[in-house]
Amino acid sequence: MPGDRLTADQRRRIADGLAAGLAIAEIARRLGRPTSTVTREIARNGGPHAYRAARAQLATTWRARRRKRPQAATAPAVPITDAASAREFEEHFVAIMVETGMAPMTARVFVALFVSERGSLTAAELVNHLHVSPATISHAVRWLEQRELVTREREARRVRYIVDIDAWYHAWMSSVRSMARWASTTRQGAEIFGTDTPTGDRLHTTSQFLEHLGHDMTLAAEHWRQTLTTQHKI
Repeated sequence: MPGDRLTADQRRRIADGLAAGLAIAEIARRLGRPTSTVTREIARNGGPHAYRAARAQLATTWRARRRKRPQAATAPAVPITDAASAREFEEHFVAIMVETGMAPMTARVFVALFVSERGSLTAAELVNHLHVSPATISHAVRWLEQRELVTREREARRVRYIVDIDAWYHAWMSSVRSMARWASTTRQGAEIFGTDTPTGDRLHTTSQFLEHLGHDMTLAAEHWRQTLTTQHKI
C-alpha cells in the first residue's frame, strides 16, 4: 500500500483534511501513508492553501501520459521544413510573450517547455536548446515557478521542469490576486481622502472596478478549468 499511487478518493481526503486544518502528519496517518508521500503530493499540487483533489488527480494522469510517450531520441526525425516552421513559431511565441511583459530569457524558457513534445525538459536540455548557462536557466525557472507557470520533478539525479496543465489558470489567478491587492489599496486610499473629494472618489471607483473584475475573472477561470477537466476525462 505505501508504495502504491494515491487514488482519487485519497486525494479528496487530503483536501478535506487540509480544509479542516489537520496537520500533514495526521492526514498521512489517517490514510496509512508515509508523511513524506503526502507532503510531496501537496507540494507538487499547489501547496496546503491551494491543493485541490480534482486538479491533483488530473495532473497525475497527465504526468503518466507524458511518461508513456516515446522519448525524443526514439521519435521519427522531423522534416527540415517542419523543423523550420516550428522554430519560426517558437520565436514568434517568444516575441509575443516579451511584448506582453515577460523578460526575454524567461519567455524563451517558458516557450521552449510549452512547445516541447512532452511539455517538459531537463535543465541540461534547456541549456542545449537555448545555448545559455545553467545559471541563466535557473534564474528564469525561478520566476516561472513563483507564478506557478512551471513545476519541477526530480528524476534520479536530475530535475525536470514541466509546464503544468493548469499553467494559464495559475497565471490568470496570479493576476486576480494582484488585482485584489490593488483593490484593497485603492479602497484604503478612498477612506483616507474621503469619497466626497475628487481623489477619494477616483480611488473608490477604481477599487469597485477592480473588485468586480477580479470576481468575474475568478468565476471565468473556475468555469473553464472545470470545462477543460471534464473534456480531458472523456
